[in-house]
Amino acid sequence: MSNYEFAVLYHPDLEVDLSKAETKITKIIEDNGGKVTKTDNWGKRKLAYTIKGHDHAVYVFYAVEIAGESVGKVESVLNIADEVIRFLIVKPDLKAMAKAEIVKAKRKGHEDTIDKNDKKTEEEQYLEKPGRGR
Repeated sequence: MSNYEFAVLYHPDLEVDLSKAETKITKIIEDNGGKVTKTDNWGKRKLAYTIKGHDHAVYVFYAVEIAGESVGKVESVLNIADEVIRFLIVKPDLKAMAKAEIVKAKRKGHEDTIDKNDKKTEEEQYLEKPGRGR
């Protein structure tokens, strides 16, 4: 099972009763052996450009654990779902997310949560590698 992020743009008229559409998408994911671990609803937003005649959409992001082979099956079902006007499925960059957490911790002043190697300068880290420097 791999982690994926699903970004789904729902039809703007579904803003009032989105639960039915979200249940349908969750069922599609679960029917293909996946599990939704987190849902983040951003609400109705203006689109950068018109999609299928709509200027607005309801943005919902899902964190999903699913097998790589099942992603194609989910995509094919989402392509024909009437509620969905656009979707994007990506595999999150875990290294970038970890780096963002470190930066976030530094900004908050929680230096104790940061690994010793992160406190070292790039030059110190380079010199510590075998066959380098001193």
